[in-house]
Amino acid sequence: MTNEVPQITLNSGTSIPQLGFGVFKVDPAEAQRVVEDALAVGYRHIDTAALYHNENEVGAALKASGISRDELFITTKLGNPDHKSGEVEAAMNLSLQKLGLDYVDLYLIHWPMPANEMFVPAWKAFEGFKADGRAKAIGVSNFLVPHLEALIAATEIVPAVNQVELHPIFQQTELRDFSAKHDIKIEAWGPLGQGKYDLFGMQPIQDAAAAHGKTPAQVVIRWHLQVGNIVIPKSNSKTRMAENFDVFDFELTADEFAAIAAIDENRRVGSDPAEVN
Repeated sequence: MTNEVPQITLNSGTSIPQLGFGVFKVDPAEAQRVVEDALAVGYRHIDTAALYHNENEVGAALKASGISRDELFITTKLGNPDHKSGEVEAAMNLSLQKLGLDYVDLYLIHWPMPANEMFVPAWKAFEGFKADGRAKAIGVSNFLVPHLEALIAATEIVPAVNQVELHPIFQQTELRDFSAKHDIKIEAWGPLGQGKYDLFGMQPIQDAAAAHGKTPAQVVIRWHLQVGNIVIPKSNSKTRMAENFDVFDFELTADEFAAIAAIDENRRVGSDPAEVN
């Protein structure tokens, strides 16, 4: 079943499964079980972060699964305190130790924190991780266009990925257009709106779900895939994980796709990256 997940080639040459599994706000006490369930369902792309405080448990789940390392795609992120203090090297090594890995497939700067003016020095350390193999690809998270412009102007490697808040009422069209021009892939966090608005009650979502015999969540994940986003839904329920994974046997029509595009309000429900410092 896992071979149904499309692979997207990053500018580093690495391939990333377009559908992954995120562990944001997964309690460390539950995280090993949750990741083991996700792997059993068929996910092979797992997204964690130092700030989630569950890298140890993710690592334990990876080890317990017995799945070959080369079948897995593991992402983690530089924590804001280590970004601010410049302790980037130590943070990377600690994340690898907690995960029980020699390398991660993707390492991200979690937030730009522009007032600290540290994302360029942090990125230069990331370029070293790419060179020495501790990260197969490097990228950023929550970067706005001005942050990307400053980073690209001052460094050698263009980020492979920008992981950002993105869902049907916040479709990030300007950022997606900029990223496409620079071969930066967009990865959507909070892809189902984090339950902060009635996404599943919106008419275009309900209509598409009824037409295809799918749930509203499956329709939204399918929309992300057809947009071209990498997408990392999360759930503590194995049943829901399986439901979110069952999105490769239908396709939204052009009219359905356009109707979902039309509900964009350019409205965040998460933190503004310009204000996280």
